Amino acid sequence: MKAVILAGGTGTRLKPLTTLMNKHMLPVGKHPMIFYGIDKLHQAGITEMLLVTGRQSIGLFAEYLGSGRELGVSLTYRIQEEAGGIAEALELARDFIRNDEKFIVLLGDNLFEDNLAPYVRKFAQQQEGAMVLLKQVPDPHRYGIAVFQEAGQIAYIDEKPAEPLSDLCVTGIYMYDSSVFAAIDRLEPSGRGELEITDLNNMYARAGTLASHTLAGWWTDAGTFESLHEAAARLLKETGE
Repeated sequence: MKAVILAGGTGTRLKPLTTLMNKHMLPVGKHPMIFYGIDKLHQAGITEMLLVTGRQSIGLFAEYLGSGRELGVSLTYRIQEEAGGIAEALELARDFIRNDEKFIVLLGDNLFEDNLAPYVRKFAQQQEGAMVLLKQVPDPHRYGIAVFQEAGQIAYIDEKPAEPLSDLCVTGIYMYDSSVFAAIDRLEPSGRGELEITDLNNMYARAGTLASHTLAGWWTDAGTFESLHEAAARLLKETGE
């Protein structure tokens, strides 16, 4: 299975640190943030990866990561010319994924404890559709929240609800087959003019083909000073790095 890592964005919640540096290159413990996602994917047996970022950041990633050889992976790069949403960034992987391939998508600011290998194996056995990984959180109003049918299937994902109907947020770890690109073609821009990943996942939810599993270990999207500090402390405790 291949991987697509999305590492764009402006990192507004981490300014002024992100004024001159992409947030995914900020240090978390011993390494830049982007290292940990690549390492987790490698541990799951994934070695072919596409990294999508903005024009202003591509040089930083290429200088640090190179071809990926030192990390045991093969990296390809794509530039997202302007902010257009996560689903639009994902569309740039269209020629990286073959028609018969399944792949995993990771938002580069997601830091987590779980080994991805069991989830990758489950999705490899899934006949069709997509899969999202969830995590129980104390503040679900901040996230896209999975709302379930009685049978346990995701009915829909509710983005940043004022009154959440569950406490299981959708993390930035998704899995698709190559049919996702046709689904992206059918997306309409949201009110902010972007192609939203929640709208894409809700297409699968409406079709009854959106599987989900819940992470057992800790998880954070390191997009704030608090979560960045939390991730660094957890990684230091667990790995000494």
